[in-house]
Amino acid sequence: MRGFTLIELMVVMALIAVAVGVVTLSLRDPAAAQLDREAVRLAALLEVARSESRSAGVPLRFEVGSKPEDPPFRFVGTIGGEPMPTHWLSDDVTAEVIGARALVLGPEPLIGPQRIVLRLGERNLTLATDGIGPFVPVQ
Repeated sequence: MRGFTLIELMVVMALIAVAVGVVTLSLRDPAAAQLDREAVRLAALLEVARSESRSAGVPLRFEVGSKPEDPPFRFVGTIGGEPMPTHWLSDDVTAEVIGARALVLGPEPLIGPQRIVLRLGERNLTLATDGIGPFVPVQ
């Protein structure tokens, strides 16, 4: 009576399947992860700027740099206090505002639908708002 039982073999196969699943999830594309981090950061910055604009009643825009000497992006019309960031976390990230030169962030509560596309290498991710809700990633 040498050998393994069917139950023992099934337990080993289940453990191997779980290990393969964990490894597969941990081997995510680093470019996609970096682009996701940039999108989450930009969405948070846009919402902070939008609420700042609404509370102060001052128009505020998000512009993407058009010349090499310009910063990658900037917030125009900010109110005093801490300056808003002007650079991406990764130097390879670029952005494009769809259908306009800049995103208009306020001071009106309804800002109209707007989209911005972030690119890193061959990957891209779109952030959009319907003008009422926050900026969120869309497919």
